[in-house]
Amino acid sequence: MKRDRRAAPNLPVDWRIAVMIVCVILSVAAIWFVPFHPENGINGNLQFGLDLEGGSWLQLEFQGEVVAFETERPLDALIDDLSKNLDAEVIPIDVDMVEIRKYYPREDLESVFTQCGAEITSYHQGISAGTADDVKRILEEKVNSLGTRDAKINILTPAGSGFPQYVRVELAGVDMATAQEIVGRQGRFEIRVETTPGQSEHILFGDAITGVNVPTQYPRGSDNWGVGFTISDAGAEVLRDSALKYGAVSDPEAHHLVMILDDKTVYSAPLSMDLAARLKTEPVSNLYASTGSGEAGLTAAMALEIHLRAGALPVDVQVAGSGSVPAVLGEHFKMMSFYAGILALLTVGAVIYYRYREPKIVLPMIGTNCAEIIILLGISRFILQLDLASIAGMIAVLGTGIDQLVVITDEVLHEGRVPSPNLYLKRLGRAMTIIIIAASTTFMAMLPLALMDLSTLRGFAVITILGVLIGVLITRPAYGRIIMAILSR
Repeated sequence: MKRDRRAAPNLPVDWRIAVMIVCVILSVAAIWFVPFHPENGINGNLQFGLDLEGGSWLQLEFQGEVVAFETERPLDALIDDLSKNLDAEVIPIDVDMVEIRKYYPREDLESVFTQCGAEITSYHQGISAGTADDVKRILEEKVNSLGTRDAKINILTPAGSGFPQYVRVELAGVDMATAQEIVGRQGRFEIRVETTPGQSEHILFGDAITGVNVPTQYPRGSDNWGVGFTISDAGAEVLRDSALKYGAVSDPEAHHLVMILDDKTVYSAPLSMDLAARLKTEPVSNLYASTGSGEAGLTAAMALEIHLRAGALPVDVQVAGSGSVPAVLGEHFKMMSFYAGILALLTVGAVIYYRYREPKIVLPMIGTNCAEIIILLGISRFILQLDLASIAGMIAVLGTGIDQLVVITDEVLHEGRVPSPNLYLKRLGRAMTIIIIAASTTFMAMLPLALMDLSTLRGFAVITILGVLIGVLITRPAYGRIIMAILSR
């Protein structure tokens, strides 16, 4: 009896086991209890993509191109001529490259460039990475402002191009008609002038805005950020008349210009002294809204750019593909995924039992594997939606996890029994070395898929990488101590 008490496993004492237990508890809390949504049932707080939730997706093609050229003319003069001849917004990317925010075939552009004193050296349909980031940011802002849950927006770049050509929008739980309305919807933008504290009068709607620039520093080289924009000639006349009528020119501090998007104030500031002086004598079409200095000023300028566009994208898009998954089919996929996971776990358990014929080995293995999946779900609840690809990743993690636990078990057992503590730790260290090398290989293989714009494969890669990290850092070390304690009895 004394020998049994000395050999009995004292699992909670080891900090590795304690860390795994704490992670499991926190993951369970994150999935089902923080916050608590009883109406979600067994799904808890997990986010599901349109594969499992049902919904719609749209793939939009950017109507623009990136053109490299050779010229002896000054860049500013060339861009001005190109903008006039093409009737499109032309944005410089480099000293010899521009982005044209309107679609033209190469043949049509070559004659225009020749006319403007330049020669095209390369042509790529699509847009620059900076404009693609703006598109993604605007769509995310639009989707979030409408309260749409579980939206995925991915920029897609064709292999060998280097320039984004598509954006894919996935909206779980949203039908196709609503998805098209959300993506194509522009907000109701309005500029008002403050008359008395808390009261304002309408000046312009968003249709008076004819152009919006990217955030810039003004004066150039300073740390002050803002957004330049232009309004129509008729809008400039109305702005001047209203500013004179309500005192914004004579007393700017008491009569702010207020910008409102969908009944929400997004900007409020007085006229600058220079602008107030100019408005006394003439209408002004080119305006600049200052947002402050530093990172906060830049962030505010980026948000204001979106508001000034009223949710409109900086470049036109055309639907290149679309599809939907009915809610009933999504629920079917969800249940099938659940059954596949349970079947995989039972199959793994049967194979392990056939190998060792010892429940005291099989049960800790299955338990450790379940703990790993729970922790993985707890983390994924915060960072990504679960789709069929990510479920496949979890099943792969379950299989590779068992492989690594077998490596530990076979390595530490010596002729069917646990060796001395010192020899055990050496064998465990050797097993962990093998596991870390294998995990590093998997990590490096999955990293490109996780970073690339392959939306259908990214979930698989991210889940696999997380599973590898959880296994190496949490569950494998804990299992090594658990199996030592159990087999030493």
